[in-house]
Amino acid sequence: MDHPSFPVRLAATAAAIALSTTLLTACSTDSAGSGKVRIGISGASSDWDVLKQKAKAEGIEIELVTFDDYALPNKALAAGDIELNAFQHLAFLSQFNANNGTTIVPIGATSVSPLGLYSLKHKSVDQIPDGAKIAVPNDPSNQGRALRVLEQAKLIELKADTGLYGTPESISGNPKHLTIVPVDAQQTPRSLQDTAAAVINSGVAGQAGYEVKQAIFRDDPKNPGTRPYVNVIAARATDRDNPTYLKIAELYHSPEVQAAAAEESKGASVPSDLDRPALQAELDRLAKQVKGR
Repeated sequence: MDHPSFPVRLAATAAAIALSTTLLTACSTDSAGSGKVRIGISGASSDWDVLKQKAKAEGIEIELVTFDDYALPNKALAAGDIELNAFQHLAFLSQFNANNGTTIVPIGATSVSPLGLYSLKHKSVDQIPDGAKIAVPNDPSNQGRALRVLEQAKLIELKADTGLYGTPESISGNPKHLTIVPVDAQQTPRSLQDTAAAVINSGVAGQAGYEVKQAIFRDDPKNPGTRPYVNVIAARATDRDNPTYLKIAELYHSPEVQAAAAEESKGASVPSDLDRPALQAELDRLAKQVKGR
C-alpha cells in the first residue's frame, strides 16, 4: 500500500473530517430505511471491503462510513445515523459511555494492536536525551496506555495505584526529566516534528505512513494486560441481539477477512477471539474503574 507524504496526508485528513461531519447529517436521510447496515470505521481498510462482499453474499448490504475523528463514530451510532461502528477498543468505549451517558455495547471482537513509540530523531529508546519531549494521545484511555508503554520502555515510573486512566500526574519517577505532551491522537504523527518521540496508535500510525516495525518500542498485544485494548464491533444496547449485526461480527473472523486484515496492518493487528460475554464482562469491569476515578 502506498502512503502519501506526511503534509499531504494531513491535508487529506482535514478534508476527510469535514466530509465525515457532513455525513452525520446526510446519513439519516440518504440511508435510513434502505435496508443497508451502515458501519462507521476509522480510515479506509481492505478488510472491511472484503467483509462487505462476504456480507453481500449472505444477503446483507453494508455501507461503510469513514470517520477521521475519534469523537464522531460513537456520536453517530448513539444518534442512529449508523447501525454499527468498528474503530475503538473497550477502554475507549467505557470512557465514552461514562462521559456521554450512552449504552453502546460490544457485539464482537476484531483485533488487538500494539501501541508503539515512534521517533524521527532517535533509533532506540536509549538515545532519547535528558529533558526531551514525548507526545502521547490526550484521550483518557489511550493516554493511560501510552504511559504504560513509556513505563515498560523504562523511561518513566508510575505510582503504584495508577489505574487504567493514568495521567502525567501519575508519574512517580522520571530519570530523564522528560516532558510529557498530551495531544489529540490524530495529531501524534505530526508531533514527531517537534518532539523526541511520540506514542502513536497503530491505525493512526498506518494512516500517516508508518509501520509498527518502525516503532523504537511497543507493547505486546498478546499480553493479558492488553485485554482492555481489544478492538470491537459495537452497537446500541437495544441492538445487541440483532441477528444481522451478529452475523456481520461473525463474518469478520472468516479466513478471507482475516487475511485482508493481516495484509493491511503489516503486523499491527493481532486477531482476537474473545466472545461477547467476555467482552461485556471486561467492559463492565472497566466501567467500574471509570466511575471510581
